[in-house]
Amino acid sequence: MPSATIDRAPFGTLPDGSVVERVTLRGADGLEAAILPYGATLQSLMTPDRDGHGDDIVLGHDDFDGYLAQRKFFGATVGRYANRIAGARFTLDGRAVTLDANNGPNALHGGLEGFDRKLWEIVELADSPAPTLVLARTSPHGEEGYPGNLQTRVTYRMSGTELSVTFEATSDRPTVVNLTNHSFFNLEGARSGQPILDHRLMIASDHFLAVDATAIPLPEPPRPVDGTPFDFRTPMAIGARIRMDDEQLRLGRGYDHNYCLASGTGLRLAARLEAPGSGRAMELFTDQPGLQFYSGNFLDGSTAGKGNRLYRQSDALCLEPHAWPDTPNRPDFPSARLDPGQVYRRSIVYRFSTV
Repeated sequence: MPSATIDRAPFGTLPDGSVVERVTLRGADGLEAAILPYGATLQSLMTPDRDGHGDDIVLGHDDFDGYLAQRKFFGATVGRYANRIAGARFTLDGRAVTLDANNGPNALHGGLEGFDRKLWEIVELADSPAPTLVLARTSPHGEEGYPGNLQTRVTYRMSGTELSVTFEATSDRPTVVNLTNHSFFNLEGARSGQPILDHRLMIASDHFLAVDATAIPLPEPPRPVDGTPFDFRTPMAIGARIRMDDEQLRLGRGYDHNYCLASGTGLRLAARLEAPGSGRAMELFTDQPGLQFYSGNFLDGSTAGKGNRLYRQSDALCLEPHAWPDTPNRPDFPSARLDPGQVYRRSIVYRFSTV
């Protein structure tokens, strides 16, 4: 069995001359994750199939120029606020906060120059007891309109058949925080050319948030998934109901909705994904209150990725654990507020196996 190791090497250069490294965490069980400090990005994730053959299962780019040119958020850490905030504004302690709108009238994934566009600092590397990379950056008060100087850390750790990603943050004044990883998964392989419509998905949720034409949650309680195309409580092929005549599927051009996870503390199973061809399976555990399921609806062939392949609709899917969208404007939603003296800490664990 191979031993756990860490490698680092130059991957590209920013316009200001800063060198961007590629840090590779290799586990002892055949997993291999490559991370870029630019965007705290998961650039590659090698996992074995049922025959032991390793392949990269996340979309992205083979060279750094691709990450500079695109805004699809491939593998990136997104923030300060993942998902959307309606009208790019909210009120905090009676004060109006105006953000940069970058998704029609709304703010999406932190704005025009969010965390995905920043060079993070490597502050820790350790290969024992598990290969670990810790990245950090300070988001200054007023960045993209958000209040507070936000000290942020992202930790990638490889342990056995698991890759964990932990987000931590503190602020010197009241603010809102919502961080996640935005990887696009295809368990048949990022270069396989196989769509994800045959992937079987389970989401451990009884309710989802219906949205308007700009993907903002409607002013109503979460809807039950029972009797709708959004019911993934038992494993179901993603393509089985994606073309049903349903208003919510029409608005999202497929699935692009927040699932409301069971309340509680600690990590819990949120989703399980299986690919019939490769036999790869991925379980996702999180302590977040929501899970955004996005079926790659807006991959339109305008972006060339790994292997110089044009990425098109249903080439991959996202499972993004985070706070519910537009929470700062919805007092009926779980809060995303962070006050001085508090520590924001949320985690994702991806556990891999074969079937």
